[in-house]
Amino acid sequence: MNAAQSWIVVADDAAATGLVEVARTLGTEVVAVVAGRRAVAEAVAGVVDRVLWLGEPGTAPVEAFAPDVARLVAEAAPRAVVGATTPGGRALLGAVGAALRSPVLAGVERVELAGDDVVVTRSVLGGISQHRTAVAGGPAVLAVDAGAAVAVSDTAAAVEEVAATPLPAQVVEVRPTTVAGVDLGAARVVVGVGRGLKAREDVALISGLAGALGGEVACSRPLAEGVDWLPKDRYIGISGQRVSPELYVAVGISGQLQHMVGVREAKVIVAVNSDKAAPVFAQCDYGIVGDLYQVVPALTAALGGTA
Repeated sequence: MNAAQSWIVVADDAAATGLVEVARTLGTEVVAVVAGRRAVAEAVAGVVDRVLWLGEPGTAPVEAFAPDVARLVAEAAPRAVVGATTPGGRALLGAVGAALRSPVLAGVERVELAGDDVVVTRSVLGGISQHRTAVAGGPAVLAVDAGAAVAVSDTAAAVEEVAATPLPAQVVEVRPTTVAGVDLGAARVVVGVGRGLKAREDVALISGLAGALGGEVACSRPLAEGVDWLPKDRYIGISGQRVSPELYVAVGISGQLQHMVGVREAKVIVAVNSDKAAPVFAQCDYGIVGDLYQVVPALTAALGGTA
C-alpha cells in the first residue's frame, strides 16, 4: 500500500472539491482520476497534486470507464480512495472496491488516522445510528457527500491524459424529467405537520402558517402514505425527503426517529404539540405545548398572515 497517497475518483456528476477535503485529512498527496470531460479535469486540477484524465467520454457513460479507473487505482494502491455518493461515483467506486477486494464504506461523515489505520465515522440506518470503522491492511474505499468546498490553489496541477479502453456502451438518448412536486431541500423554511391534524381540510391551517413564514408545507409519513392528505413528495423521513432549512416547524408531530432523521440538519427546530411528553420536545430548540388549532392561527396572525 502506498501510504503517501490518497486518490479521489471524479465523475462528471460529482462536485470534486468536496472529495479533496476528505482526502486531505489523511495528510497525503492527493491524486484525482477523472472519468469525464476535460473541463472537469481542469477544474479539479487547482485543488489536487496530480490529475489523471481518461479522455473525452463522447457518448460513453461514466460507468464505461469503471474498469480503467479500477486498474489505475489498483496499480497505485493508495491509502484511501474517495468518491461521491452520486450515480456515477457509486458505479466507479464499486469497480474500485472489487479490484482492491475492499468494501465500499458509504455514508462517510468523518475520516481520521489512528496509527496506520484509516478510521471512518459513518451514518447508517438512515442516520439513526453512527458506526466507527477502522480499515487496516489495505486501501479504504469511501463514498462521501461531495458538497463541501475547498480553496483553489494559484498553481494548478498538469492534466495528464491516460489511455483508456471504455466498455462498449453509449448513451443513446437523454430524456429530461419533469419534477411535479416541490423541492423541499431548497426551502429556507419548512412547516411539517403530523397526526395531530384531525382532518384533510385542516391542512389549510398549516399552509397559512407556511405562507406567513415564506416556507413550504411538509408532513410525516402517515399523512402522505396513510391517509393521503399530502403528496408523497412532501413526506420527510428516512425513506422520504431530507431537509436542511434555516427553520423547521414541527406541528402535531410526535418526534419519532424515523421522521427526525429527515430534519436533523435544520438550523432551528420549533415544535408545537399538545403532549408535553412528546419526544419532539427533547430534539427541538423551542417548544410550544398547546393545541395546534389554537397555536397555529395565533402564530399566523402574529406574522401578518391569514389563518
